[in-house]
Amino acid sequence: MRAPSPPWAGRAGRWLARLRPRSPSFLRRAARLALAAAVAPWLLLAVVAALTPLPPELRAAEDHAVSTVLYDRHGTVLRELRAGDGARARWLPLAEAGDRIQRALLAAEDRRFSLHPGVDPIAIARAIGQLAAERRVVSGASTITQQLARTLVPRPRTVRGKLGEMALALRIEASLSKREILEQYLNRVAFGPGLRGVEAASRFYFDKPTADLSLAEAAALASMPRGPALYDPRRGTGPLERRRNRVLDRMLAAGLAGEADVARARAEPIALAPRGSGLGAPHLVRAVLGGALDGGADPGAGGPGAAPLRGRASAIALTIDRGLQREIEVLAQQTVRGLSDRDVGAAAVVVLENATGEILAYVGSHDIDDAAGLGHNDGVLALRQPGSALKPFVYELAMERLGFTAATVLPDVELSFPTPDGSYAPRNYDGRFHGPVRLRDALASSYNVPAVWTAAALGPERVLDRLRELGLRSLDGAPSRYGVAIALGDGEVRLLDLANAYATLARGGLYLPVRAVRAWADAPRASSTPRGIEDAPAAPGEGGAPVEPHAARASSTPRGARVLDAARARVIVDILADDKARLASFGEGSALDLQFPVAAKTGTSKGFRDNIAVGFTPDVTVAVWVGNFDGSPMGGISGITGAGPLFRDAMLAAARVRPPRPFDPPDPDQLAEVEVCSLSGMRPTAACPHRRRELLPRGDAAAIAPCDMHEAVRVDRRNGLRAGACPGAAVEERVFERYDAELTAWARAAGRPVAPDEASPLCGALPGRDGASGVGASGAPVRVAYPPDGARFVLDPSVNSLQAIRLRADVPPGVRRARFVLDGRPIEVGPPFALDWPLVAGVHRLRVEADGAPAGEEIAFSVE
Repeated sequence: MRAPSPPWAGRAGRWLARLRPRSPSFLRRAARLALAAAVAPWLLLAVVAALTPLPPELRAAEDHAVSTVLYDRHGTVLRELRAGDGARARWLPLAEAGDRIQRALLAAEDRRFSLHPGVDPIAIARAIGQLAAERRVVSGASTITQQLARTLVPRPRTVRGKLGEMALALRIEASLSKREILEQYLNRVAFGPGLRGVEAASRFYFDKPTADLSLAEAAALASMPRGPALYDPRRGTGPLERRRNRVLDRMLAAGLAGEADVARARAEPIALAPRGSGLGAPHLVRAVLGGALDGGADPGAGGPGAAPLRGRASAIALTIDRGLQREIEVLAQQTVRGLSDRDVGAAAVVVLENATGEILAYVGSHDIDDAAGLGHNDGVLALRQPGSALKPFVYELAMERLGFTAATVLPDVELSFPTPDGSYAPRNYDGRFHGPVRLRDALASSYNVPAVWTAAALGPERVLDRLRELGLRSLDGAPSRYGVAIALGDGEVRLLDLANAYATLARGGLYLPVRAVRAWADAPRASSTPRGIEDAPAAPGEGGAPVEPHAARASSTPRGARVLDAARARVIVDILADDKARLASFGEGSALDLQFPVAAKTGTSKGFRDNIAVGFTPDVTVAVWVGNFDGSPMGGISGITGAGPLFRDAMLAAARVRPPRPFDPPDPDQLAEVEVCSLSGMRPTAACPHRRRELLPRGDAAAIAPCDMHEAVRVDRRNGLRAGACPGAAVEERVFERYDAELTAWARAAGRPVAPDEASPLCGALPGRDGASGVGASGAPVRVAYPPDGARFVLDPSVNSLQAIRLRADVPPGVRRARFVLDGRPIEVGPPFALDWPLVAGVHRLRVEADGAPAGEEIAFSVE
């Protein structure tokens, strides 16, 4: 008797029965169904691909008519821009890319690129299998063609979006050759934030053409499209180096590189080019293409009249020197980093060639990508206050109109000037007054009071007219808007215009417009070389002839318009290049002292918001601005400590491009070197203890008068008072200084050797003098020195403390006592003839009286 079957035996039998061979027709039907299931999606994808339009960017070969290639002055390609495209980009033909980057990209992104039709089934199967096994995405399946499709037509990361991407990839493969696809990929895919295409990335990160990349550099760039932000080396090279090494290993495994080459590449560190040296002069390029600067008759003026070259030019030869540009970009970044603890957030530099007005370097900001520092602003074209940088032009004008010379003595004492809002009392940067100073020392040491006094003597209208003649057209307000403070830069100018004004000085007073463009071509196609841009016209069929916007060629010297007197401009140059004359303010070894002659000036605006340093050699002019684009103040640094060091470094860099040479000697037919008294600047007499040589125009040198600020006086050696009828043994002759009324108070307060007013009581009264008072020698009147006539003062209700002004009087030598007569009430005063008076609302009248001296005019002032 058979044992009963277990319960599972029946189920197993039925399952084994299913495995019995079927009929041949059944198997064929099953195979056809399986094949249909496998092929149908691909057929459907092919149909969708056939119906998918090719993106317009790929409908024809790369159209260079919509791109602009920019060259430096030597024909070196700087960059290529597409019309309306703000990204850094330059189109690179595949034949010029070199094979290293092509091999690296194939190993990194698509080893079967030459075998698949745009979609790689093997890669898809591998990715699906890894996803099932690891339950996470291990590797992608996108081909180079799919990545190009995704770049051209971005889609959501969904199944539908992926299918659309695959269909477009098949459409691209059916329309373009593999080489064309690879070229499009190399030029369109992002290789970093704001970097489109491999050539832009190569120049930005490594400062070299793609064809010159080492194997390690090529592998590094090939790593970036996988994650442009993740592998951005500016955030650290660690992730990029690890990804690069994986790419090198894949190149070795695929036979795309040899073992020894890969070993050397893995050992090579990632050495980035200095920041800022990528696609150079971005602010200049933007200004030229946008019309802020153009290649027209007066690019220096810029503004609405300039014609944008974007869309009109296929090739532009700029005036800059790429090597100098790159070096100064790095210097500007180092300066901002070094001064960050002093609240400095930006810097700008422009370098001009004096003979032509061409821009050799143009750094609009230390870093155009610095969003926090507002780096997209252009400090070369921004309106900023120049501070003392305008003083040379004020003094040159005074030489022309008022007969001033470098030896003219100017007052550096407490002065006030009436304004519509009251009175203006300038102060020097060092907080001191220096008394009588020669113009040379006043300019070289940048004293404020003499400059304002000179501007007042000229009148603000004259000063403004001259500054506008020099190209500072942004000073377009009425003279009353600026007043005498225009001498201290109380107005806004562009750094580019200021640089050109100094270049006008360097040219002996000849004004030339700034040039940013040497030539440009309106051809529909741009050559990959600068041929046809500078000299040779393009042949027919190569895109037309270049258009030259300037009448003067770069090889010739343009003719300028005379703005400054040549002889007096040469004197100003001599002062600005005088290291000894600026010792009093800047000391030895300042940033303006270089190993070769440089004429230079600094400026600091109100509230330490702007630092300026500008100067020139016979061949180049360098202008530097340091500050903050948002107008916030810096940490108390001046032009000499803020902009000065960057000016020095930029001038040294420019000297390597234009080797420095001495300034031409003064023309002996126009200028003469004469001896003057060091105190008075006049022809020295026997009483002058100190003398110096000074450069003067020949007509001024012949008319110079004898010194009247030194006098020899007989004094009683026993008490130092004037000797009257003293015996000869008690008398000696001493040299004293004599000052005008506005300098007398300063001289007394400063302890200068002023002649005594009183006679020695041991000798008797002086002949012809009032022995009691000593008054009557000069006959000069007493006068009110402060406040000025018509001054207006306003009481501040928020101030609880006493609000007062200091009344001051100018009195002639010999006066020992004087009286302020204020609203009819006399107030006695002695040296230094000043009185602190509490402000009282109302209109007040004031005059000064002194016994034995003529009275000055009465003045009126108001307190509100």
